[in-house]
Amino acid sequence: MSAAEGWTRRGALGAGAALIAAGAKAAIAPAALVRCRAGAFAGSVVDGVGSWKGIRYGRAARFRAPVAEPPARTVVAARAFGPVCPQKGPYGPQDEDCLFLNVWSAEPRAGANKPVMLYIHGGAYSNGSVTDPLNDGQALAARGDVVVVTVNHRLNAFGYLYLARLDPRFPDSGNAGQLDLILALRWVRDNIAAFGGDPSRVMVFGQSGGGAKIATMMGMPAARGLFQRAATMSGQQVTASGPLNATARARAYLAKLGVATSDLSPLLTLPTARLVEALDATDPILGGGVYFGPVLDMTWLTRHPFWPDANPQGLSIPMMLGNVHDETRAFIGIDSPRVRGLTWDNVAERMAPELRIDILPEWVVREYRTRYPDWSPTDVFYAATTAGRSWRGQVIEAEERAKAGAPGFVYQVDFTSRIEPRRGAFHTMDIPLVFGTLGAKGSETGTGADARAASTAMQESFVAFAQTGDPNHAGLPRWPHYTLPTRATMVFDVRTHVENDPRAWQRELFARVPYIQPGT
Repeated sequence: MSAAEGWTRRGALGAGAALIAAGAKAAIAPAALVRCRAGAFAGSVVDGVGSWKGIRYGRAARFRAPVAEPPARTVVAARAFGPVCPQKGPYGPQDEDCLFLNVWSAEPRAGANKPVMLYIHGGAYSNGSVTDPLNDGQALAARGDVVVVTVNHRLNAFGYLYLARLDPRFPDSGNAGQLDLILALRWVRDNIAAFGGDPSRVMVFGQSGGGAKIATMMGMPAARGLFQRAATMSGQQVTASGPLNATARARAYLAKLGVATSDLSPLLTLPTARLVEALDATDPILGGGVYFGPVLDMTWLTRHPFWPDANPQGLSIPMMLGNVHDETRAFIGIDSPRVRGLTWDNVAERMAPELRIDILPEWVVREYRTRYPDWSPTDVFYAATTAGRSWRGQVIEAEERAKAGAPGFVYQVDFTSRIEPRRGAFHTMDIPLVFGTLGAKGSETGTGADARAASTAMQESFVAFAQTGDPNHAGLPRWPHYTLPTRATMVFDVRTHVENDPRAWQRELFARVPYIQPGT
C-alpha cells in the first residue's frame, strides 16, 4: 500500500483560493489519484477535499451473498456515484448491480490516521440511497479531522427476501443486504488507510433504517471487529424478523409475482422491473406493503439484537443512540387524511393503527388530556405515535445497554423545521445537522445562526465520538452516560443542554405494554 499520488492539499487549497478570487462558484483542483489494495482510483478535488465516488466493493448474483471485487488492474475513474438498488423510491439510476461506496478525505495519504465515519442510509430496508444530497460527505470531511465513507447496498426483496426455507440455493437471501454492508466494511478495513483513514477507528452511523442495520450488525458474528463505534439516529432494531413470518412474507411476494414456491427458478430471470412492481404485495402479518428486513436465520443472525437483552457481542462497542422529538410528523403528513380534521371524537380511532402496539387508544387519549390539558388533538396524536411507535425501541436499547453495564450516550433533537414549523423536529431532521448540509435539497433546518449552532453542536459531538468513542468536547456541557435511573440525555437545539429523563411521563405510559419491533 502506498501513499496517495498526484495530491497536494496545499496546492489544492491554493488553487481554490485563486478560483474563488476569480469569482468561481467552486474551487476544483486536478484529479486526485489514490493507490490502495483494491487498485488505483482517480477522484476529484473540490475546495481542498478529495472525493472518490462509485468505488465498487463487490458483486452479487440475485439473492446470493456478495463477493469481493478483485483488485483493479487499471486506474479506475471514481468521479460519479454508482447506481442505487432498484426500489419504489425516487433515487436513480437504479440497477441490481449497486455495491458501490464513496470516500471523502481532506488528506488522503497513508499515515494521516484520521477516524473514519461510515454512513448507512435510511429508508427502512426497502428504499433510500447515500446519493441523497443530505448525505453528501463534502462538508463533514472539509473539517479535515475525519474521513467520510457512504455505502449503498441491496434493499427490499433484492437484499432481504427470505427464501432459505423454500429453496436451498438461496441460504443467505434473508440477510443479503446486511452481508453487503459487512463486505463494504471489510473493504474499508483493507483500503481506507491510503485515503488517510485509521482502520482501527471506524465509526458506523446511520439514520432510520441505517441505524436499524447498525443495531443488527452489532450482533452479527461476521461483522465482529469491523467497526469500533456505532451511532444510531432514529433507527433501532430490538428484534429481527422471525423465519416463519419471513417465509410467509416471501410466499406473499412470490404470489404477487406469479411464481410458484415449488420452483423458484423463474425468480432468476424475471426482469428487475417486475420484482420492483411486486413490492406492493400485501404483508400477511401487518397488512400494507410487505415488510423486508433482517431475518433470524440462525446462520448470519443467531439471536435478536436487543431481546431478551442487548446482544453481548456489541457491548464492547461504544454506542450513541438518538431520536428526534417529533418523529412521526415526517411520515404522517400534517395535511394527510389521517390528521386533517382531527377532533377529540376521532383522534383515538385514527391514532390506533399508527401506534403499532396493542394498547387501548381511548385510554391513551384520556391520559394525555389529563396530563397536558392545553394540547390539541393533533398535539396528542403526534406525541403518542412518536412515543409509542418510534421512540420506544431506542429507549429499550439504551436501557438494555445500561443494565448490561455498557451504557451508551443518548441524545434527543429538539431543533425544529424552519421551513415548515408545523413539522417540528421531524424524522430525518438530524441528517443535515450532522453532515453540515443545511442548505441541501430536502433540508428544512434553514441556514441561519440558530441552525449553524445546532449543527456545530451535533457535528462536534459525532466527530469527537469517532475520534475517541466519547462524544464529549469543549463546546458543550458534560455528556454523561445513559445510566438508570438518571437517563441523562443531550438535547440538541439552539442552546444544547443535558436533561435527565426527558419525556419521562410518556416513556412510563407506554412501558406498561409489550413492544415488538414493527415488521418482526
